[in-house]
Amino acid sequence: MNKYFSLVLFAHTIFAMPFAIIGFFLAITTTTHEFNWLKLLLMLLCMVFARNAAMAFNRFLDRDIDAQNPRTAVRDIPSGRISSKEALLFTIANSLLFILTTLLINKLCFYLSPIALAIVLGYSYTKRFTPLCHLILGLGLALAPIGAYLVVTGEFAMLPIYFSLAVLCWVSGFDIIYALQDEEFDRQNNLNSIPAWLGKKNALAVSSFLHFLAIVFVTLPYLYTDLSWFYLAGVLFFILLLVYQHQLVKPDDLSKVDRAFFTTNGIASVVFAVFFLLDAYLRNQF
Repeated sequence: MNKYFSLVLFAHTIFAMPFAIIGFFLAITTTTHEFNWLKLLLMLLCMVFARNAAMAFNRFLDRDIDAQNPRTAVRDIPSGRISSKEALLFTIANSLLFILTTLLINKLCFYLSPIALAIVLGYSYTKRFTPLCHLILGLGLALAPIGAYLVVTGEFAMLPIYFSLAVLCWVSGFDIIYALQDEEFDRQNNLNSIPAWLGKKNALAVSSFLHFLAIVFVTLPYLYTDLSWFYLAGVLFFILLLVYQHQLVKPDDLSKVDRAFFTTNGIASVVFAVFFLLDAYLRNQF
């Protein structure tokens, strides 16, 4: 089990999971639907299964690329800790579990499950033909708030879309920062990324713009629903951490990319979700 957790970097679930929880409780606090433990559990399982499938498939598909890149040669498949067959079987198993779990939730989630899988699995191909691959990754994680909202309500609404757009821009922006490390390798191996396409300085400018849009989208819900200053405090903390990560990374100094990518963004998502939940709890809406 440990080797599979290593394969999918299970701890990185922390990026999207808090926003899925936001989407779930957003549905409860803005509609007439009541809290249900079973639905919460099924939603969390969907998140885990979908992400496991996406990450394992990415490692399977990129195994030869990872073996050539000094930075990624230590990953599980190139290093021999897990075989490509095991990774593919793990992908299939988690995809099937994801679809089965959506069947237990409601028909809409079940009908949409192949589309969700197509997006999160299809991302792994995109670096082969478009530098906009970061946006596809962002789109995959952006499904979390909308999907969690659908678990509760079984119908679409505009409010969770704001959070999904925020996740799309936030994740795309920090993935561009992470990709700075492979700028030269990507160019040499005909792989696409924003840094390989535009260079480090311009890539950071694109990342900054995407993070500005993320700030806009996390602020918009305050204008359209009954949120208090606790929510705004969460937005402020989120903004400060976005600014901080851009202070950490410079075109000529990538030594702090890991801190910007893993630590800062993990803290940002968790704390933002905590402020959202605190706001909802203090207003006695669930």
